[in-house]
Amino acid sequence: MKKKDRVLIFDTTLRDGEQAPGASMNMNEKLEVAYSLEKMGVDVIEAGFPVISPGDFASVKTVAKNIKCSVICGLARCVKKDIDAAADSLKFAQQARVHVFLATSKIHLEHKLKKNPDEILQMAVDAVKYAKKRFSDIEFSPEDASRSEKKFLYRIIEEVIKAGARTVNIPDTVGYSMPAEYGKLIADIKKNVPNINKAVISVHCHDDLGVAVGNSLSAIKSGARQAECTINGIGERAGNASLEEIVMAIKTRSDFYGLHTNINTEEICKTSRLVSRLTGFIVPPNKAIVGNNAFRHEAGIHQDGVLKERSTYEIMTPEDVGFIGTGLVLGKHSGRHAFKVRLKSLGIELTDKQLDKAFERFKKLTDKKKEIYDEDLIAIAEDEVRLVKDIWAFVDLTTTSGAKITPKVDVVLKSKGKTYCHSSSGDGPVDACYKAIDKIIKMKGELLDYSIQSVTRGKDAQGEVQIRVRLNDRTVVAHGTSTDIIVASAKAYINAVNKAMSLKEKPKVVLNYTP
Repeated sequence: MKKKDRVLIFDTTLRDGEQAPGASMNMNEKLEVAYSLEKMGVDVIEAGFPVISPGDFASVKTVAKNIKCSVICGLARCVKKDIDAAADSLKFAQQARVHVFLATSKIHLEHKLKKNPDEILQMAVDAVKYAKKRFSDIEFSPEDASRSEKKFLYRIIEEVIKAGARTVNIPDTVGYSMPAEYGKLIADIKKNVPNINKAVISVHCHDDLGVAVGNSLSAIKSGARQAECTINGIGERAGNASLEEIVMAIKTRSDFYGLHTNINTEEICKTSRLVSRLTGFIVPPNKAIVGNNAFRHEAGIHQDGVLKERSTYEIMTPEDVGFIGTGLVLGKHSGRHAFKVRLKSLGIELTDKQLDKAFERFKKLTDKKKEIYDEDLIAIAEDEVRLVKDIWAFVDLTTTSGAKITPKVDVVLKSKGKTYCHSSSGDGPVDACYKAIDKIIKMKGELLDYSIQSVTRGKDAQGEVQIRVRLNDRTVVAHGTSTDIIVASAKAYINAVNKAMSLKEKPKVVLNYTP
């Protein structure tokens, strides 16, 4: 295909996605996501908003130092200190971009910025000219573009392109537009901005009315050639346009769009699971492309059709997006080498120490489960890969509970070579378990969210517990897996404790007005 037929994928999971309440990730977690995005082939990774806090600055700098193939982007308001912070955080990037933004809608000008259109125009041009001193790649966003007066929008786009912007993003900041309307906006911009051919038109859509992907695709059909999106569609309020849905729509309906992306779609499900695990945002089973039910057929007529010819009810294959099947892969007699090879085939490579611990977990699991699935192996591997120091380690627990007795849990933990035990009772075994852990670590946690789902099918399936907990004035997300849900709950809580104790910088809370 010709270069003009390509749609650039701009991923903002680490910036806009992380602005979703409760989705905060630490520096190592952001880097892990960035590596996964790079492997997937994402063109631009918006790594954060560098000026907003020392933590965000450090995260952008770390991503910029380590990612080699994708363009690394930092967000900035039309303010010199923001642009300088972005430049300083991105100085080690192989390819760097600054993304400057300024509101252009009448409601934002009157109530938020309290400035007239001419003042806004001058601020935007001055910011792009200043950014050009430190960047060769500049993107400009007229925030709330979809509710802006069109003539003013045309004018500001023309002027920022003259000033040096190579990409102009047209955000539907509050998810107000409808697909036909938004597609027409892009077509009108192409028609009415004389120098629009000197810049790439980008689109950034929010999902407040459930049409973020529809709006993005309509804009692409009208000539936009960059889509801004997030993994699993996470983001502020109702979220952003979903990367996996945009990419697979372009790929599956290449006959309609006549376009392509550079995304390695087989990495989609793996990246989706990673983001879900790190943020604690569980992917709904009916989520398009990456939901557990996306390729499952319950109705008899559907099952019959798929067995005869998959294309009768499947417009893409699970393999297209790296969807893990549920075939039996290993058993209790499998050796360490077979275990390692199977993990590698799933895209998982562990250090020797991690592999030893994971294999030990696998052998114990084979005594409890008759069937070991790929999902089980992934859960074990993820559980053993720690991005934080294990200050506390789980050793054992015993529970006493029943319908007519108060649950009691005895917990055994280890730290710095010493073993600690404590017993507690509670409203339920999980509550009792967490109270016992609190007594041992001498820290009281506040459980904000708790969820559990099975890793695979069957009565002997592993349970995966994800929690959001506040400890030491920090809110962290953690998970744990086991065939025993109380053990899984304890592991998740201890993981949260280790995360909270490993973090040094307290996050700075800032109200962001962003595209």
